Amino acid sequence: MRRTVIRGGLVITATEEIEADVLVEDDTIVAIATPGVAQDWTADAVLDATGHYVIPGGVDAHTHMEMPFGGTYAADTFETGTRAAAWGGTTTIIDFAIQPVGRTLREGVEAWHAKADDNCAIDYGFHGILSDVGDGVLKEMDALVDEGITSFKMFMAYPGVFYSDDGQILRAMQQAGDNGALIMMHAENGIAIDVLVRQALDAGHTDPKYHGRVRHPLLEAEATHRAIQLSKVAGSPLYVVHVSATEAVAEITRARHEGFNVFGETCPQYLFLTVDELAAPGFEGAKYVCSTPLRPADHQASLWRALRTDDLSVVSTDHCPFCFADQKELGRDDFSKIPNGIPGVENRLDLLHDAVVAGRISRRRWVELASTAPARMFGLHPRKGTIAPGADADIVIYDPGAEQVLSAETHHMNVDYNAYEGRRITGRVRTVLSRGEVIVHDGEYHGRPGRGRFLRRESCGYLS
Repeated sequence: MRRTVIRGGLVITATEEIEADVLVEDDTIVAIATPGVAQDWTADAVLDATGHYVIPGGVDAHTHMEMPFGGTYAADTFETGTRAAAWGGTTTIIDFAIQPVGRTLREGVEAWHAKADDNCAIDYGFHGILSDVGDGVLKEMDALVDEGITSFKMFMAYPGVFYSDDGQILRAMQQAGDNGALIMMHAENGIAIDVLVRQALDAGHTDPKYHGRVRHPLLEAEATHRAIQLSKVAGSPLYVVHVSATEAVAEITRARHEGFNVFGETCPQYLFLTVDELAAPGFEGAKYVCSTPLRPADHQASLWRALRTDDLSVVSTDHCPFCFADQKELGRDDFSKIPNGIPGVENRLDLLHDAVVAGRISRRRWVELASTAPARMFGLHPRKGTIAPGADADIVIYDPGAEQVLSAETHHMNVDYNAYEGRRITGRVRTVLSRGEVIVHDGEYHGRPGRGRFLRRESCGYLS
């Protein structure tokens, strides 16, 4: 048995802050105590956290490693992407296993296991993507829930690729209502968007900035409203991914205030970037093409307010990196062919801490949004997302006063640009433990592919 003590830090969870020492035995937290009580602990290793925060490792519940899109693949593999996540203080990811159209959901899950197993540096789980709903797939959902895949994503966008119509969505929601799964929804009116895309291209509008113009905020709000109504009819919970627009926030807020089990997620790109990025000179705006798209700056106030009131409950990254050269270039003459996605799995914890420094959220809310809430939402809490006896020893020692400049020159994501290039922020990860093993410390990486474990998840912790 290996014993590690983390001494002298300020332990921050979603519910409290306390100066305390943390005792880890092998891969589990076994005790937390004030320094006076803990002074007699013996250990094989002692980590000095004086002047630092001690927080649970981040849980990023929305990543797309090696995702196929538009004739290419997301640039981060499970090996490179989980290494980058670790550098940024994230110790768990949940990625999306895609059902191939015309084939089984099981085949998608098996394909993702083949990509991830033996390659991840940190622990990982899967959501299922439902891209071809039928009787067989609905039965498969039940079996996968029993195997710890307890959430399924659907798309109201991308006709001909991932799109599901309202009937398919309703049937999947009914199934989820019976088996305890959580339906995750990409809420944009894809049929209407495709009309606007065609009109823009016919008018000769090919630049990246038109990506933001055709994906109108009201089309996000309409789809969000429709998804909520379908979930009410089905009697199942709903989780709306990557919420970006004020009008969509209003739909979620209304449903929650009426007592329905509707949850929302946003991402750092919507909190820190704006639609102006899409209009960057030349083709630079392609770096910022993602869906839902970046919005005008005035939408950010609604997102921050909703994060403070818990009408938005989680901040994930939707990490889906495509290199500017070779990949984003595929849409140089047609914005609709630019691979959709922004890198960010390494930067989420730091960007949110910078919001703490700016007074937008509290330290406890920072931990809740980045770790505790996603762990609870997706059936991993209290094993993940907290610092408490019995929890996995996924722990970050965080330096709140360190300054850094975000840059592609220094990040570890396998992509040739950083969406926050040149942004100066306060706060930095110093040490990362994954199940008790130090995998990042003082600017050195000690992790390895294959040490991450697949996580069988329970149902959403906010419904029990």
